[in-house]
This record gives sequence, structure tokens and C-alpha cells, in this order.
Amino acid sequence: MTEQSSVPFHTKASYGFGAVAYGIKNNGFDYFFLLFYSQVLGYDAAIVGAALTTALVFDALSDPLVGYFSDNLHSRWGRRHPFMYFAAVPVSVSYFFIWNPPAELDGALAFVYIASLAVFVRLLITMYEVPSSALVAEMTDDYDDRTSMLSYRYFFGWAGGALMGSFALAFLLVPTEEIANGMFNVDGFNRMGLVASLFMFLAIMISALGTHSFIPRLKQPPTKTPFTLKRVYGDLFQTLATRSFLALFLSALFGSVATGVSAGLNFYINSYFWEFSNQQISLLSISLVVSAGLGAMIAPLVSRRLGKKKGAIVVGILAFTVAPLAVVLRLLGIMPENGSDSLFPIILTITIFDWGLIIGFQTLMAAMIADLVEDSERQTKRRSEGVFFSAITFTRKLVQGVGIVTATIILSIAQFPAGVMPGNVPEESLFTLGALYAPTLFTLWMVMIWCLGFYKIDREVHEENLRAIREEQNSRSAPT
Repeated sequence: MTEQSSVPFHTKASYGFGAVAYGIKNNGFDYFFLLFYSQVLGYDAAIVGAALTTALVFDALSDPLVGYFSDNLHSRWGRRHPFMYFAAVPVSVSYFFIWNPPAELDGALAFVYIASLAVFVRLLITMYEVPSSALVAEMTDDYDDRTSMLSYRYFFGWAGGALMGSFALAFLLVPTEEIANGMFNVDGFNRMGLVASLFMFLAIMISALGTHSFIPRLKQPPTKTPFTLKRVYGDLFQTLATRSFLALFLSALFGSVATGVSAGLNFYINSYFWEFSNQQISLLSISLVVSAGLGAMIAPLVSRRLGKKKGAIVVGILAFTVAPLAVVLRLLGIMPENGSDSLFPIILTITIFDWGLIIGFQTLMAAMIADLVEDSERQTKRRSEGVFFSAITFTRKLVQGVGIVTATIILSIAQFPAGVMPGNVPEESLFTLGALYAPTLFTLWMVMIWCLGFYKIDREVHEENLRAIREEQNSRSAPT
């Protein structure tokens, strides 16, 4: 593959479309899972939270190994695509059963079912997502083209998850004669599992087939060496022992805790704090498609004008200051009252632009991960795309459970009643919820951005890394 090559539009679109599977899984796990098993089916929230955390830990520990093996796989279909094809069917089937549990589960059996199936789904989506994400650092080494490719991926990931969530809220989780609140419609959740699993399968296959023609031009795996756990973890440690990776690692760590808190409390903020209807929540969800489009435009533009690190810091400060602001204004008595004509348009507008900035920030951060590959290759003489992308997802998954647990702690401190309908929650519980939610998120996000400041690879360093690698490759191939 020639240096600085441009990836065709249809290949970028296919590469990006694969993130729909990950977006659907994330949307379901982040926004519906805890609600479905605790509020709708009535299982103890502590059991559900413990099961989710257990699944996250097991899943996170598998990420670096998946990344390592996808870097070192020898096959006629390259290093990445065998993993992608393998995951398509089992992850889709497993996701279906998440939302279609047996009729009677209790106690330890409920914990085992929820945790085991969650582990299985997360492991399988990792086997697809890590190798698939890592393709960007192989398909192009251009500083800005990588941001462009990842903007497609983040657009489709967020849009796919948002569309699935809004479709479920608008057409599946709807009231019936027996069920006044559609969020308690068990049959709707069952049907959501079927629709979501089909789209996950299609997304994975379209992405794998759409990038298949690039296989001959991708990087070749290193020479086969005897497998030992000592060598595997030794290589992992050597690859990841850089200041720039540590900066991204810590940034991802604090950002993931914040994401867990935000996702875990999203339904409570929208349904109870703002008292929005399911239709309004559906509009908020589908508005993320617009936000994803904004983010896809913001990231490449900022990358070219400011560079990835500086651009991510600027965009991040804007995004994560605005995000909790509406809740703070409500606590201060400035926002319109619930049910007023002006409240929802205000929140909708804030949501669209704020999430556009957040998605742009995430895209820039992912592009920064891709640029670690050549920096590491220059030092270790190994291509480790899978290791870097899996290490960041490892961090996110490992500590996102901490965010979910933090969300449950906030609910406990607020003495938030279980099974209660919106409008019937005590005012003191709602105030405590908001008073803990906003400063917790803001603090975590600002620490995340501070950590990002220690990343050192800019455009000039990246170009120097490429030049040094080319010179070394030329010297090895020159006749003696």
C-alpha cells in the first residue's frame, strides 16, 4: 500500500457502517439494560448492577488478548477479517436472548443468567470491534485521513444506536390497555431484541465485506513465534509503556466513569427530573443522528486547523461544560417548569449541539490512538494496531462499571423510589439527584481533559515517525 493513500468513499462508508453493531449494543446496555431488569422485570438493582460490573470486568480483561492475537494472526484473509466474520452470527443471537430472558429467574439464577449472557455478548462484540477499529491505522497512514475515516465510524456508531433506541421508544415500548407507561412493556423489549440483533448482523457483514478487498494491501503479521503468556504480556507491556499512551489511558479511564454515570442516570434525568414523555425522549434519542452528523463534520475540520490534541481539548472543554449546565440551571430555579412549552425545545437544542461536540471529541481521541501505532513501531519494530485500540476499550469497559455503580449510589443517596411513575417522585429526591449528577459529571470530564494534555504526538511528530520508518525499511531492503 502506498504512503499517504486516500481511502475511497465507499470503503470509508463500509468501514464506518460496521460501528452500527457496536452502537446498538452500547445503546441497549447503557440506556435500557438496568431499567429493563430492575424497574421492568423487578430484579434487585444491586444484583443487576453486580452482574453488569462482573461482565464488564471479564470483558475488559479479554480486550488486550483479542487485540494482540488480531495483530499476530496468520491467515489468507489477513489479521482482522477472520475475527469480524466469526463474530457476526453468535453476537447477534446472544443479543437477542438478552432481551428475551426465561419467564422465571430469581436470586442467584438471575445473577448467573444476566452476567453470563452479558459476558458472552461483550466478548463477541469485542472480537468484532477491536480488529475492525484497528483497520483504520492500516488502511491509511495520513494524519487527517485517519480522522476522516473515524468520523464515518463514529457517525454510524452513534446514529445506529440512536435510531435503534428511538425506534424502540416510538414503536415498540408503547403503552397498551394494560400498561400505561410504554417503558414497562415487556413484549416491546422482546421485539426490540429481535430487530436489534438483525441489524447488528447486517452491520458486521457489510463492514467486513466492504473492506475485504483491502486485505492484500494491509500490513502483514510478524513472523510466527512460540506462544507463551510471558511473551504475550511482555510484548503488551513494552508496546504500551509510553507517555502518550498513558495520557490516553487515563483520559479514557475518567471519561468512561463519567459515561457510565451519564448513561445509568439518563432515563431518570429525562423521565423523572424533566418529566419528558416517551415521545419526547424518542425525539432526544433520534436527535443524536443530527449530533453525529455535526460531530462527523467537526472532527476533520478541527484536525486540519488545530491538530488532534489541541482540537480535542478545545472541543472537549466546550462540550463538557455545556452538558451538565441545564441541570445546574434547574437547581438554581432558572430553567422553565416541567411541562412548559419552552422546556423541551431548550433541552433538545442543547442536546443536539452538545452531543455534536462530544462525538467530535471522541472521534479526535480515536484518531490520536491510531497515531500511536507508528510511534510505537519506531521503538519496538512491531505493528500493534489491535493492541492500542483494545487497550483503550479495555480501560473503558473496566471502569464503566464503576460509573454504573456510581449511578446506583447516587440513586440510593437520593432515596429514589423504585417502580414509581414520573411526577410522583418526592421533590427532595429529585433535587438530590440533580445536585449529585451535575458536579460528578463535570469533575470527571475535566480530569479527563487534563490527562489528555500529556499526549505528545502532533502532526510533525507523526510525519517524523513515518519518515524514520520508511528510512529503516529502505535500508533493510537495499542491496548489500
